[in-house]
Amino acid sequence: MNTNINRRSFLKTTATASAALAMPVISRAADAGKPALLGGTPAHKGGWTSWPQWREEWEPKMLEVYRSRKWFRLSGPHVPEFEKAWAEMLGAKKALGVASGTTSLIVGLHVMDVDAGDEVIVSPYTFIATYNAILANAALPVFADTDPATLTMDPKSIESRITERTRAIMPVHIYGMPCDMDPINAIAKKHKLAVVEDACQAWLGEYKGRKCGTLGDVGGFSFQESKHIPAGEGGAITSMSEDIIDRCNAYHNCGRSCGNFKGTGSFSRGMNYRMTQFQAMLLLQQFNKLKEQTAIRRANADHLSANLGKIPGITPIRLPENSRPAWHLYPFIYNAEQFNGLARDKFMAALRAEGVPCSSPYREQYYDGLLDEAINSRGYKRLWSADRLKAYRESFKDLKGNKQACETMVAISQNMLLADRSDMDQILEAIRKIQAHSAALAKKA
Repeated sequence: MNTNINRRSFLKTTATASAALAMPVISRAADAGKPALLGGTPAHKGGWTSWPQWREEWEPKMLEVYRSRKWFRLSGPHVPEFEKAWAEMLGAKKALGVASGTTSLIVGLHVMDVDAGDEVIVSPYTFIATYNAILANAALPVFADTDPATLTMDPKSIESRITERTRAIMPVHIYGMPCDMDPINAIAKKHKLAVVEDACQAWLGEYKGRKCGTLGDVGGFSFQESKHIPAGEGGAITSMSEDIIDRCNAYHNCGRSCGNFKGTGSFSRGMNYRMTQFQAMLLLQQFNKLKEQTAIRRANADHLSANLGKIPGITPIRLPENSRPAWHLYPFIYNAEQFNGLARDKFMAALRAEGVPCSSPYREQYYDGLLDEAINSRGYKRLWSADRLKAYRESFKDLKGNKQACETMVAISQNMLLADRSDMDQILEAIRKIQAHSAALAKKA
């Protein structure tokens, strides 16, 4: 497997096998059997829960929507039904269904007055759609550093990035792990900045008793096929302000006035980012599944975290106080030095050979060319001086925490967390085996 495999490809790959029923094999590291790469038996011989999932009991309602011929957002009742239920489940004042997670962020930024020539402080450790949502508003994604112990935005790195052009902060609850929002919100309040949460991977994630997507001014969610509550594509926007959602509604619906927002008449600036009735109905039927499976993922992740930290060279991710992740991926930090210099790529190859798919989904994406394309465009050269764009490009080298996160993180996918506790023990046993025989594995070509 390519070690630079992206998150969605990784999730698709790990979701193709059926659920495993193998029993655990537990031993002390000193007595561990040989790793599969050294001729031993794989710790996990079965498959993993497939994804996405389909249930036959959903079919009558879906067929009803098809036969109604009321598929457009404005011609049927199901999108508003979904919006009401989603807001209630998250404790938001109001929600809006949209076409995708990316469009949820584009709309949220626009409504919070992020415009051409503005700057948005954002986490660099995220799926590329986060960058693109900022670029779509002709703004500049300015990176706060990543805390390598949490994989989320380091609040201490934010203020040094603020300029007279900064309009918003976009924290990313990556892998469903809540950011430390109290200091982020305090900085935003101090500098009069909007907070747009990228909660696209954080369905039911919680921070100090409140759900992700309700902690800033506006939050965005994704329901793409790999997500915990999938509809192929789809997204939602949440806020504790009805006025903000009214403005989002207007913008996503070709600029039609909505609620308290009248715009400049019947129409204002807008796009077509609407959710369909099909998406809404499919999502509505998955609410109970989302709640049930979130509890399973959390229990299995807690078991892994409690035991991984006992293995030299493996460190669970640190979470904010009083937070509950959604675990879109379950990551941990790998220290090659404590594995006799076994490179991370070789560690992951050994883990896969044990029947445990794993990946390192994100690299330093700001070097991949997307941002170079943007800052070298005519538009961005009009909006920023050559000195500013040069300094911006050079600032990537200062993201030392993000570099460390990209080089040390290993993750398993969310569908694996839906397996039995015995399967979690087999993951632990696989890592113990690799640790015990890491010197031999490091020498293996």
